[in-house]
Amino acid sequence: MMNKTSMSLAVALACLVAGCSMAPTYERPAAPVAANWQAGGAEGRAAADIGWQEYFADAQLRGVIELALANNRDLRVAIANIDKARAQYQIQRANLLPAVSATAGETAMRTPAAMSTTGQERISRTYSAGVGFAAYELDVFGRVQSLKNQALSQYLAIEEVRRSVQISLVAEVANAWLTLGADRERLQVAQATLQAQRDSLGLAQRRYDVGSASGLDLAQARTSVESARVDAARYTSQVALDENALTLLVGAGVPADLQPKVLVAQVTTQAELPAGLPAETLLRRPDVLQAEQQLIAANANIGAARAAFFPRISLTASTGFTSVALDDLFTGAARTWSFAPQISVPIFNGGANRANLDAAQASKVAQVAQYEKAVQSAFREVADALAQRATLGEQFEAQSALNAASDDAYRLSQARYDKGVAGYLSVLDSQRSQYAAQQGLIGTRLALQSNRVTLYKVLGGGMKE
Repeated sequence: MMNKTSMSLAVALACLVAGCSMAPTYERPAAPVAANWQAGGAEGRAAADIGWQEYFADAQLRGVIELALANNRDLRVAIANIDKARAQYQIQRANLLPAVSATAGETAMRTPAAMSTTGQERISRTYSAGVGFAAYELDVFGRVQSLKNQALSQYLAIEEVRRSVQISLVAEVANAWLTLGADRERLQVAQATLQAQRDSLGLAQRRYDVGSASGLDLAQARTSVESARVDAARYTSQVALDENALTLLVGAGVPADLQPKVLVAQVTTQAELPAGLPAETLLRRPDVLQAEQQLIAANANIGAARAAFFPRISLTASTGFTSVALDDLFTGAARTWSFAPQISVPIFNGGANRANLDAAQASKVAQVAQYEKAVQSAFREVADALAQRATLGEQFEAQSALNAASDDAYRLSQARYDKGVAGYLSVLDSQRSQYAAQQGLIGTRLALQSNRVTLYKVLGGGMKE
């Protein structure tokens, strides 16, 4: 029967040949969300499979997004972080191979006469040339491999950060562009209302002058003019703020020919995006993939912490030539070599290895929670967007009907006032209702278009083709 010593040697030999890994087998945690969305979705291509150039219908908006992808500073930072993570991964990966270096040198030493055996001053020279590697670790227990896997997962996680930043940027630019168009349209409505109120004030003034209108009618007309002036000034300021916000997102000035004059009727070419099943949809989102890569990195770190309990074997070797004469340096008689294997066995380190392992395991527990939170947050974002989509169509129809009814009410009240059947107060009330309905319709249209942008984002769409 094989004794314990023989068994240990066999295990060590098997690890040396095959390369052992101390990392736990990774298993993706179950998604802690419902199996289906409360609000259903249509069938068709998934958002993640539709590039933003194809999704957005307006050529001006696509041009603005192109500018943002080229100039936005947050995206530049994300790309730079990817380059940094890639370099760190390459550094860690290089540790799997020995670092070979070549050396050449001369050593000169002067011996004074008082120290010389011949009683005369002497200068000696030694020449050397060689190639070799130092302290190359044999990854018997997978410590270096685990560190390499950890670095790879961290690199992949940062790549997902870049994708997430790009998707968010595309959606933010689209929403900022839509908001600018909506506020410019609101400003146009406010300015048109102000002009109408001024015309009404002029009419009221003439009627007052001839005695066919009361002072109350004139005062009410002036009140409506000043109220309209307030709204026109407010929307003028809001448009300027929207322009500044869009410029910041884009990272450069937005040409006037790419800016919207009003809110577009359709922001996308897609009628409806399919939500799909949560388990399939959420796992394609870059923020969820980022959380999973961080979990995989934490899992690999456990393998490195476990391997620290086992011996570490390192090799140092070199070969070359050494001679006291430069002419004889590369002759066979001057050849030298050295081979220095070293094994380090942990005996006592004050519990540092155990503490490192406990820390690695606790980090994995935390990353599992972070992954589950990312899934839950993603689920809620999609569910919220679907819930809004389910009612926005009805809201738009109701707001459109309200707008039409308000137009009729204003027209009828104006006709009654012109015939002297009703007072001017009814005209002002119906005019305010009409203005509020027009502004409300613009807001509902903006919410409808923004929901399509948001749903595209939360379903994982927005990558450049």
